[in-house]
Amino acid sequence: MARAALTLDDYASGVLSGDRATLGRALTLVESDLPAHQEQAQELLLRLAQARRDAPLAFRVGITGVPGVGKSTFIEALGMHLLKEEHRVAVLAVDPTSTLSGGSILGDKTRMERLAQEEGAFIRPSPSRGSLGGVTRKTRESILICEAAGFDVVLVETVGVGQSETVVAEMVDFFLVLLLAGAGDELQGIKRGIVELADLLAINKADGDNRTAAERARQDYAAALHYLRPTTTDWQPPVLTCSATEGTGIAAIWAAVEEHREILEESGEFAARRRRQQLGWMWSMVEDQLLQRVRRHPALVEALPEIERQVEAGTLPATLAARRILARLTAL
Repeated sequence: MARAALTLDDYASGVLSGDRATLGRALTLVESDLPAHQEQAQELLLRLAQARRDAPLAFRVGITGVPGVGKSTFIEALGMHLLKEEHRVAVLAVDPTSTLSGGSILGDKTRMERLAQEEGAFIRPSPSRGSLGGVTRKTRESILICEAAGFDVVLVETVGVGQSETVVAEMVDFFLVLLLAGAGDELQGIKRGIVELADLLAINKADGDNRTAAERARQDYAAALHYLRPTTTDWQPPVLTCSATEGTGIAAIWAAVEEHREILEESGEFAARRRRQQLGWMWSMVEDQLLQRVRRHPALVEALPEIERQVEAGTLPATLAARRILARLTAL
């Protein structure tokens, strides 16, 4: 039996009251690619923004790491710690989408079973649909929906591969990179560019026989960070160790996150960063929507397949193809 459609008033009142069922449906709405749903979602976001104009800002934390580092276990441990600190926690997992089937690997709720059962927590695997634009649109809007529902900490987990880390780092207040010890050359195990984005590095799985290796990795990364320019003035990214399975080191990591926020707020950088993020989001949306219009424009729909075929065949340079596409648009 189909569920009854919700009006904008239903969505807005349900989200603002923290109703979990309505929250889930609102997130599904913003994730939809249907034009009618997109228009409704934008109106909903406007209403929520107006309703929460004077509300305290939630804190947004991006978390990434190499495959196998234990991101989900770490996020669950951090989430449980935050619940004890009387925070309400939303977890948005930017989920990889298969380029072959279009399906996504939505396993985060099963990997964070304890946290998923907590009343003060909400976990939402969010398919990226294989594009950075998907990450930008869906995740940013999902963050706003979760904040409107009363979650004061939003954790954004990236897939840990590709360029999504850079995109996520530009939409959060704090970016945490999880690392492993004992996995070969520590300083080559993760791209330098990702380390440069970090506000904190955490060596996970610092337990059992791995404690010594974790401490050695911590020292190596701490020394290496002195040669990199910090992302925040007056903040040298710390390197800490933790064990998500044992729950050790989690409190110290969150204490560092809170210290970072205090420094940003005192200097005015926190508000300034949020303003820059809003402008950046606006222009990324302009670019994304222009691209969608180009692909769907009636004057180009028939011509694009042939242009793409020639580019693939190497008979038409990509730069010239781009000029031809734009020339067709400007001639209209």
